[in-house]
Amino acid sequence: IEVAASAVNRADLLQRMGVYPPPPGITDTLGLECSGRIIALGDGVTEWAVGDEVCALLAGGGQAERAVAPASQVMPVPDGIDLVTAGALPEVSATVWSNLVQIAGLKQGETVLIHGGASGVGTMAIQVAAALGAQVIATAGPTEKVARCRELGAHVAISYRDEDFVEAAREATNGRGADVILDIMGAAYLERNIEALAPGGRLVIIGLQGGTRGELNLSTLLTKRATIHATSLRARPLDEKAAVCRGVVEGLWPLVAAGRVKPVIHATFRMNQVAEAHLLVASNGHIGKVLLTPA
Repeated sequence: IEVAASAVNRADLLQRMGVYPPPPGITDTLGLECSGRIIALGDGVTEWAVGDEVCALLAGGGQAERAVAPASQVMPVPDGIDLVTAGALPEVSATVWSNLVQIAGLKQGETVLIHGGASGVGTMAIQVAAALGAQVIATAGPTEKVARCRELGAHVAISYRDEDFVEAAREATNGRGADVILDIMGAAYLERNIEALAPGGRLVIIGLQGGTRGELNLSTLLTKRATIHATSLRARPLDEKAAVCRGVVEGLWPLVAAGRVKPVIHATFRMNQVAEAHLLVASNGHIGKVLLTPA
């Protein structure tokens, strides 16, 4: 793929710091997603043609002039989205769809609590959950991020700095709690996430920004008949990632084409400005995605 755009994800920062190496056999070049035009096909690839405009989910290598992707992780650019903007879609779309829909089974009428609502994943998750007919509660930090979560479709948005998300979840559901929680914090939020779950609730942990070790009251989990899922996307087998990409194209792309879900891009940098892009993401000063385009 001749790259039109890639994006900076938190995983890129972790890899740069030496704590999140790529899977075996994958390039050390950063970049978990890209958009662009196909310029060459591997042997036996028949579903794509040279010249097709696509976006792709990658295990690495997106932040370059050219990238290689498994054919099963290449997706068409959704109708109404330009090629550069499409570079902001693969990673967050695959993360949100696989976790909220394929794993947690979020349904219309349920309540979902989304931590980090102003992040790339969060801005996508809020829109997808709202489009599916769920009641959305989101947490964020500064006032402007809380307001943006509401603009994107969150029915309730609170600042984690001075409000209790457990109380917010209970208040929004008449004391029942959230059916699904999408969590990026890990250990720091584990106990309170369980408290915030409804009976039969599903906690999906996709990040460990708050640490890797926490205590869990199994009695509370048992009483609520709740489940905990901890997932990552990058190192999954190719067949699993192919199934995720198919789900995205079949279920999420129509919502994007209809304008019900829109990519949120905070800033775009040239690839020779990658250090500035990393600093912005590390500062948590952005809302949505930070894009890179070839210099």
